Amino acid sequence: MNSIPISWIVVAGVSIIALLVLAGWVLSKRKKQSLRLQQRFGPEYGRTVDELGGRAKAESELKAREKRVEHLNITALAPSEAARFSEAWGELQSRFVDNPKGVVMQADQLVRELMLKRGYPMGDFEHRAADISVDYPTVVDNYRAAQAIAIRDHRGEANTEDLRQAVVHYRALFDELLEVREAKQGVLVAKPIPVPA
Repeated sequence: MNSIPISWIVVAGVSIIALLVLAGWVLSKRKKQSLRLQQRFGPEYGRTVDELGGRAKAESELKAREKRVEHLNITALAPSEAARFSEAWGELQSRFVDNPKGVVMQADQLVRELMLKRGYPMGDFEHRAADISVDYPTVVDNYRAAQAIAIRDHRGEANTEDLRQAVVHYRALFDELLEVREAKQGVLVAKPIPVPA
């Protein structure tokens, strides 16, 4: 009768246990990475999963965004630059009642100018939104919503309330990029957007 030596059984058992431990470690690491990405990107995580059709592809995309933005030279604005941008926004807002369509275009342009000044590249919209999502995941949806309204307006499908909402969306991103909360010393207080009568 042929019997398997005990040492082989022990080696096989240890190998199986080692593989199970390794598999558990890999799964744990993936779960931690998924949780980290979910926490960092918030709703953008779910949107990316839906858009790309799966968690693995989405997580790969989000990690690529992080690496890309990590290599950018994103800088804070000098107080004088922040004041200039804040003043430009105030002037833009004051023209909304007289020219809502023009103000939406100007708001988009001012946001782009601010992004460029901070160091974000000015590729196509999806690349800009992806880059912004790394540092400002809670307001990137505002940027997308504002852009969608601007596109509808270009087709003649947006009303004044839609345009007002686009400016509100642009303002949310603008404030984050301007870092108003940190800079607020009574000088850079957000002004309400006038509502047409």
